[in-house]
Amino acid sequence: MFNGKMKAITFSYDDGVTQDKRLIEILDKYDLKATFNINSELLGKEGSLIRDDKHVNHIKNNPKDIKKIYRNHEVAAHTLTHPFLPDLSDEEIIRQVEQDRINLEQLTEKSVVGMAYPGGGTNYNEHVAEVIRNNTGIKYARTIVSSYNFDIQNDLYVFKPTVYNFAEWDKMVRLADKFLNLETDTPKLLYIWGHAYEFDIHNTWDKFDEFCSLICHKDDIFYGTNREVLL
Repeated sequence: MFNGKMKAITFSYDDGVTQDKRLIEILDKYDLKATFNINSELLGKEGSLIRDDKHVNHIKNNPKDIKKIYRNHEVAAHTLTHPFLPDLSDEEIIRQVEQDRINLEQLTEKSVVGMAYPGGGTNYNEHVAEVIRNNTGIKYARTIVSSYNFDIQNDLYVFKPTVYNFAEWDKMVRLADKFLNLETDTPKLLYIWGHAYEFDIHNTWDKFDEFCSLICHKDDIFYGTNREVLL
């Protein structure tokens, strides 16, 4: 159960980019909750990338602003510098994850217990998950493998989100509609993930605002951060 309710919705966004501030304005407008996964040693760095032939800013928020920006949401680890973890030694995996977690605790003045694996494709394996499970303060770790269902998962160190809101927008909308109409006597979770900068690619901010307005304020749904719904 989620605070006495059988259904919950949570969001997760990676990289700690400046677009998070606009995203948080939308989430706060509808009393929705998200977890933001941040690379602490990349904070304050400027950059850009090309997605779908579009140039978008990929500028990281300043470390001194982290506590204020994310005050209504959860901050979680994303490693220090966004490496491909399966290529690293156990010692470096531990350093990348645990030091990032500690750094973020210092910045937010709150405990940090979650993370999202960095990178695309197969960005983790069972060995990486076990190293993190046994050697860090992390209690859950999100993959980028969509489950397309609402089932509660047993292994939180290889947690699969329901759907990716950028590349799977239409599927996300269909799944959300199914979730809103779902009647269940067992706990069910809709978990949506992505990156805030992706809303700049095709200027889908208003589209996301409308989506949030449709899923919010339902009496039978708990809206929480990743930590609140998973732990």
